[in-house]
Amino acid sequence: MSKNLSELSGRKGIPENLFEKMGEAAALSEGTPSDRDLEALAEEFLVGKANTHGAVTFYDFLKPENKGKKAYVCNGTACVCAGTQDSVKEELEKHLEKSEIGHMTCLGRCHENGAFQVNGANHSAKSPEEIEEIVKGGQSAGDDYRVEADKAVLTVPYPGFEEHYEILRDALKRDSAEVLEEIKASNLRGRGGAGFPMGFKLESCRNEEADLKFVICNADEGDPGAYSDRYLLEQRPHSVLFGMLIAGYVTGAEWGIFYIRAEYPDSARIIREGIDELRAAGFLGENVLGSGFDFDFKIIKAQGAYICGEETALINSIEGQRPEVRTRPPYPTQEGLFNKPTVVNNVETLAALHWILANGGAAYGALGTERSSGTKLICLDSFFNRPGIYEVEMGTPLKKVVEELGGGFKSEVKAMQIGGPLGGLVPVEKIDELSLDFESFQQGGFLLGHASVVCIPKDFPMIEFMEHLFDFAQYESCGKCFPCRLGTKRGQEMALKSMREGYKIDMTLFKDLLHTLETGSLCAHGGGIPLPMNNALTYFGDELKPSFSGDPVLSESTP
Repeated sequence: MSKNLSELSGRKGIPENLFEKMGEAAALSEGTPSDRDLEALAEEFLVGKANTHGAVTFYDFLKPENKGKKAYVCNGTACVCAGTQDSVKEELEKHLEKSEIGHMTCLGRCHENGAFQVNGANHSAKSPEEIEEIVKGGQSAGDDYRVEADKAVLTVPYPGFEEHYEILRDALKRDSAEVLEEIKASNLRGRGGAGFPMGFKLESCRNEEADLKFVICNADEGDPGAYSDRYLLEQRPHSVLFGMLIAGYVTGAEWGIFYIRAEYPDSARIIREGIDELRAAGFLGENVLGSGFDFDFKIIKAQGAYICGEETALINSIEGQRPEVRTRPPYPTQEGLFNKPTVVNNVETLAALHWILANGGAAYGALGTERSSGTKLICLDSFFNRPGIYEVEMGTPLKKVVEELGGGFKSEVKAMQIGGPLGGLVPVEKIDELSLDFESFQQGGFLLGHASVVCIPKDFPMIEFMEHLFDFAQYESCGKCFPCRLGTKRGQEMALKSMREGYKIDMTLFKDLLHTLETGSLCAHGGGIPLPMNNALTYFGDELKPSFSGDPVLSESTP
């Protein structure tokens, strides 16, 4: 991606943002910017008509196909496995034209399913009568999910503004290098999936010499099954805001940018209210609390692209470019937004900083395991007797989460996909062998990721689940590298042909496809999809044998 485009997009800084203006233009034109609007924006930012057109046509909620949409039905994995969405769509079609109904991938209603959005508000289907009332402008009862803590760090009750931000007052009286050392002592690792130590990322950005730096909250990690980010943004917004302020202080950043999913409309509103509280209390702007620290916030509303959960694609998106993954190095902490040093952390990672600063890095580091410290939010879907969000120490046995906290399954389940659509497929017989930490999952051949748990019922065909994952991956691919752009599509075609026509997939060809995806993809989107596919072959070989020919399907004993 051209660095010149980054520079041009950044000429007006954050307040005048190209991507934001694209969204505003779409809102005024029934869901997609007009050609005239795109030409005007191209001229205003000097980026060329092809660039504005190319960017807009990527996003679900900006591209021309979005014009006139009034409702969106969730097609995330949890809702698909629950089997609720066909009836939701059928009911909506009684009141709206088919052309007025689009799709969204995960509205964070995985605990109850039947999710859809109408008139910019999210709902879950309870009955045909309620859907009709909602379409006509009425309100639903709203979602109510269980939140419990085995060890409360992120779920500690909010004590009120003054008490909460007393920790910030104290931190700003300390040298920023000292605050950074406290974070490093905690051994806090990124909660978005990669598990990279947060302290080292902050230090890398801090060590860069630049006239401007940014801290970005990645609130666009849209893993189906994970709704912990939504909980933190909407129920604990000041924990996330505090984390952004601290990250800004230790890196020397002047801007904290929230990039929030379009699928979470309430999150953007609540974060805005929190920012307004901070501003009214004098915690934003120049020389915050007399500390010499200048900092302010900007909210950017995402427009429907799963790949923007990848940090470099997210950065390109904010710049108004197509959200294609960047090659690294340079890393974002060296050259990120507008080619300036940038730290990108996910919601849960940032929210942990308040407890760390209040109790000390060593205290946080003492929680969990030696290499996976602290706590983790776990999201359980509607197949559990007690669905909801649970906070547990890292290292907690998976069996405890499933049987004690979740209350076991409502109906027969054969596997759980943990860690999002690129996460592993954990067969139920493996529950006793895993604990909730990065190392246990990696050693077992799985992925902890966001720690979202989506159950696959016993009667859901595994080849259909594989097709669903491939379809998701090919639709959401940024398209920059050939292995991901073409490979995910070829995988989806093979699985679909097997489902519909009895086609037998050549195992040698399939293994080669997975190897190419894993080793040749530019980022974890294409590189991650082979994991659940290999898990499916390993643990559900007997079920999948009718769909494959050639080499024998992998068995559980296969290394």
